[in-house]
Amino acid sequence: MTELIAPVTSLHAAFLDCHDEWGPGLHEDGFGLHAGDDVRSPEGFARWVRRVTRLAHPAGTPCPSATIQHSTARWIVEDGRVLGGITLRHLLDVETGHIGYGLRASARRRGIGTWALGQILKEAPATMSSVLCVAENTASARTIERNGGVPEPGSGPARRYWITLQAG
Repeated sequence: MTELIAPVTSLHAAFLDCHDEWGPGLHEDGFGLHAGDDVRSPEGFARWVRRVTRLAHPAGTPCPSATIQHSTARWIVEDGRVLGGITLRHLLDVETGHIGYGLRASARRRGIGTWALGQILKEAPATMSSVLCVAENTASARTIERNGGVPEPGSGPARRYWITLQAG
């Protein structure tokens, strides 16, 4: 069964397996990795998990401050295997957010990205009226469009999409 879960240290090995399949770089947008993050050592991984979960606040609640980046970070997990990550960042302002997500290559083309995006949209704060998603490839564009994303006119090679949220 595929599920979205909050990041946990108990899945360190499963996370590394996913991270290694992706290869070098910080392109795993849904995980919120920064250049200096040490996810290899147990201590560094625990620090990173604490950071991404510390930024979170309960689903469906307003962002306490537009100046602080809050987020809803989730891992996409199936049978104990980390398939990817998705994060709703509550940072544009109190009414809009930004979603970043990514799936390991072996989990793509199964509809999991579309499902995960739909699930994270349900966790958006009630005050949020829309979210921004950026598609850098055709598959990502389709995923966003399947969840109601509308392209922003003239947004360039990395297409910007807006998804209007339904009042909860």
